[in-house]
Order: sequence, then C-alpha cells, then structure tokens
Amino acid sequence: MRKMALLTLCALIGTASAQNTIKIGAITSITGRYAEFGKMQLAGFKVGVDEINRRGGILGKKIELQIEDNASDVNKGLAAAERLVNAGVPLVLNEYSSSLVKAQAQYLARQKVPNLVFTSSGDDITKPGSDYTFRMNQPATEYARVLLNIFRDNKFKSMAIIAGTGAFEKSVADAAQNFAKQYGIQVVEDQRYDQGLTDFRPVLNRIKAKNPDGVLMVSYAADSVALMRQAREVGVKPRLYAGGAAGFALPDFIKDSGSAAENVVTATAWIPQLRYAGTQKLNVDLKKALGGADPSYHAAQAYASVLVAAQAIQAAGGTDREKVKAALNSINMQTAFGPIQFKDFDGFKNQNPLAMVAQQVQGGKFVPVYPKNVVPKPIKFER
Repeated sequence: MRKMALLTLCALIGTASAQNTIKIGAITSITGRYAEFGKMQLAGFKVGVDEINRRGGILGKKIELQIEDNASDVNKGLAAAERLVNAGVPLVLNEYSSSLVKAQAQYLARQKVPNLVFTSSGDDITKPGSDYTFRMNQPATEYARVLLNIFRDNKFKSMAIIAGTGAFEKSVADAAQNFAKQYGIQVVEDQRYDQGLTDFRPVLNRIKAKNPDGVLMVSYAADSVALMRQAREVGVKPRLYAGGAAGFALPDFIKDSGSAAENVVTATAWIPQLRYAGTQKLNVDLKKALGGADPSYHAAQAYASVLVAAQAIQAAGGTDREKVKAALNSINMQTAFGPIQFKDFDGFKNQNPLAMVAQQVQGGKFVPVYPKNVVPKPIKFER
C-alpha cells in the first residue's frame, strides 16, 4: 500500500496534456533503501509544481515533472538519468544519496544536460564539480561546521565519531575531523562502518570507555535509530549526542527511537522557524501533501528545486539545454527554503552558499537551538 501511495502521488505531479506542458526531469528514490527520503521529495515536488501552475506556469505552459525511480541503486540511477536524457528534458532535478548522485552528475555532464542537485551533500559533487552541475543545498562540510561550532562554543575538549562509509557520511565525518583539529578538540575515536552493520555495541563500548564530551554520528534512517537505542543501552554518556542530519533529521527518528532520541542535536538544512518569507505556509502545504505528517528538510529542498528549474527555463526563453545552463548561472532568487545563487568558492563550483541550522529533540519534538537567527532555545546537555 505504501508503494502504491507514493506512485499515486508521483502520478499526480503532472497530469496536463503533453502539448500544453513543459517537462522537467527528476530522479528520486521511490523504492529501496532511501524511499523514506523519496517520499519527502515527492511531496515537495507536488507542492512546487502546483504553485507554479497556479501562477499560470511558465512561457504560457504548465510544467510537469517526469519522475524516474532510481530504486536506491547506483546502476538503476544511471539508467534513470539515461531515460531522461533520451526524453529530451531541459534539465534534471537530482535527489538524495551522494553515491548515486555523483555517478549521475558525471553522466549528465558528459551528455551536456544541466543537473540541479537539491538534496545530495557529498562535497565532491561540486568540488571540483562541472559546468553542468549546480547544487542549491548545502555541502557536507556545512553539516559538520554547525555541529562542531556548538562543540567549540561549549568548550568541548574531546569527541568521538561513528559514521557510515558512504559518500555523504564520509564527507561529513572527514570535515568534522578538520574542524576538530582547527578548534583544538581531540578525536578519541573515529569509527567508519559498512552498510548492513546492525550491532554497534563494540564500538559504542570503546567510546564509553573514553568518555568524550561529544559523540558525532552520521547515518541513514535505520542506522540512526539502532545507534541511539544501542548507545543508551550500553550507557554512553557524553555531554551531547550530535547527528549529521540524514536519518537523525527525519520525524521518524523521534518516533522510532522513542526516549533514546531525547536531547540529540542534529544538523538540518531547513526548518519552518527560519526567517524566510513563506516558510510557515510551505510547512503547512508540505504537511498537507504528506497526509498530515511533518515534513523534513528534504521536502523543502525538492519544492525549491522546482521553483529554480522553472525560473531558469523562463529566463532561458525555452528548453534549450545550453540556454538553461546559462540561466542557472545567473539565478539569484529568494525562496521559502532560502536564498539561491550559484557561486564558485573554496574549491566548490556552482554551489549555493547557504548555512545550516541545528535542532534538538526536546520533549519528543525538534526545536531550533543554533544559530541565533532561528530564535533558538537553550541546548540541553546530558551532563
């Protein structure tokens, strides 16, 4: 039933006749390991398409997304990208997993198809990047920065890292190592694990023995729940647990972890408390598209990607890929997700320079805690 519901939502995103629409390509995980994130993205797509079409569409036509399922698999993701290239779409909205997106971005660049990455955060997607790859969301370095800034500001002297070996997890963990060195924080344990590991107790017991001030975890949905439950079970007691977004930023992390999630701080790319015009309305619209469930930042990113794509096609005066690429280079717009402008800086190419925020589970709910521009609540420490 869940798969059918997702496919139904996907079908609703574009229903007008082909002659009266402009098709935009999109890739996400409707099935497979990352389907929870795909569900959020489908909701964001729907809200974005509906908003553009209510305004009259672009160039006198409605927009429609041709959405391809990558099934959370690298090869199937490449096949999805190939289908969109052959369909002649002017650009591709590209999805969640950094390992999948990097391969798709390289393929799309060879085909000279503009690629708008809106959720994937591995640094190496836009560093060094390509002329055809644009990323509107924050790179992994920013996930680490906001959390390590909290450690620094609260005078942590030591920390431990446990992270998966995927492209995103590695990028965040490596950046955390660099910030720790800059801030004079000793990393007493840095454990990377392969997909499929379910028993984290041995490494958690080692971390417990070293009693660090902070524990940084970077994991996807199922792993984040297992990590927190097992960390509480073995009695790891840092001053603060921190999650590098991904699974830790999903509403289901709180539901599935129960009391184990309490006081966990996580980086996140967007929350409705941000002071951007339209954030509250977007939150309401996304909740409606999700059947009443709270949206994660992945939904807001997908929504904004539709607006950026529509603006680029409008500015290009049509669907010529080279003109759309040139239009993306000139984008400078405000959205309810945040400001979007693609720049080259610090080795990144066509990267939107957008800061992260941090939220903490307090009383079974996410509340903003950092930085000051989100009107934060005080952080609760474990000890």
